[in-house]
Amino acid sequence: MADHTGRSTPKKRELVRLESTIEADPMKVVPLMGSEGESFRQGCYAGKTIAVFTSGGDAQGMNAAVRAVVRMGIYVGCKVYYINEGYQGMVDGNINEATWNSASGIVERGGTVIGSARCMEFREREGRKRAALNLVQRGISNLVVIGGDGSLTGANEFRLEWSSLLDDLLGDGKITPEQKEACINLNVVGMVGSIDNDFCGTDMTIGADSALHRIMEAVDAISTTAHSHQRTFVLEVMGRHCGYLALVAAISSEAEYVFIPEWPPLTTWPDQLCRKLQRRVLLIVKALLFQLKMLKGLSQKTFTRIRVSLCLAMCSGVERLLPLIVFWAVVWVPRLSSR
Repeated sequence: MADHTGRSTPKKRELVRLESTIEADPMKVVPLMGSEGESFRQGCYAGKTIAVFTSGGDAQGMNAAVRAVVRMGIYVGCKVYYINEGYQGMVDGNINEATWNSASGIVERGGTVIGSARCMEFREREGRKRAALNLVQRGISNLVVIGGDGSLTGANEFRLEWSSLLDDLLGDGKITPEQKEACINLNVVGMVGSIDNDFCGTDMTIGADSALHRIMEAVDAISTTAHSHQRTFVLEVMGRHCGYLALVAAISSEAEYVFIPEWPPLTTWPDQLCRKLQRRVLLIVKALLFQLKMLKGLSQKTFTRIRVSLCLAMCSGVERLLPLIVFWAVVWVPRLSSR
């Protein structure tokens, strides 16, 4: 990285500085803005162990996150494990080592290839003790959790009582002092996998963008029927206590009305919705009448006929046929009357 004169560029000098920093302390990571990954030297975390698992509801993008954890972990020298079936697999010991090839061909697949399951046993201390034993036996003291609010909350509680769990296991004679010392601290990294986009600290959760894409596909599909029959459709989307999906989908699809938990509707919302839809029709009618008044030579009889036709159209809910009705009233009716 040098300019056309052969002189060292600022970025080159920064990389040299970072390399010297890593030489002095291989465990120290100094991020370089705009060049992510360049400060991580291959094998710099050799001897460390990481386990990755998905928990809670599945979401598009979880497999891509799993692949990134596995391959980056292997690149820096870590031994990486899959915990299958979420917390249930942690309690049951359903844990196997990941390889570089095992993470191939999973990015384009939906859901999660390592599974996800609810686990009532993990809610009890005895279940968490079994989970801690399975991790310590494999030397795992670093967890990557991909899940929603409940999954990340459970991981944090597990981390807070990790020391006491190790004390119990040591007292029961299930682990040795050396094993306890090797896994004295539990480090947890959370990656928010939720289509609701309801977690603070992240702009877009894993799965939210794909969920919005699916919603728009559904809107496009029902719009044709709505236009054909002049019907109003109500589309309910997921999101629980977060209105992100509903709000963005409403804006993108030009919806007439949206209900979101952050802004609860008034008790008079049915009347407001009806008035809004009626006002939309009246605006169309008034706009057409204004344009017709500008036509020269329009007799009062024809103008009255048009107004009656427009009123009938508005009452029957076929406002999309108004231009055709106007054409019929202005052109064809006078021709038929003259015969």
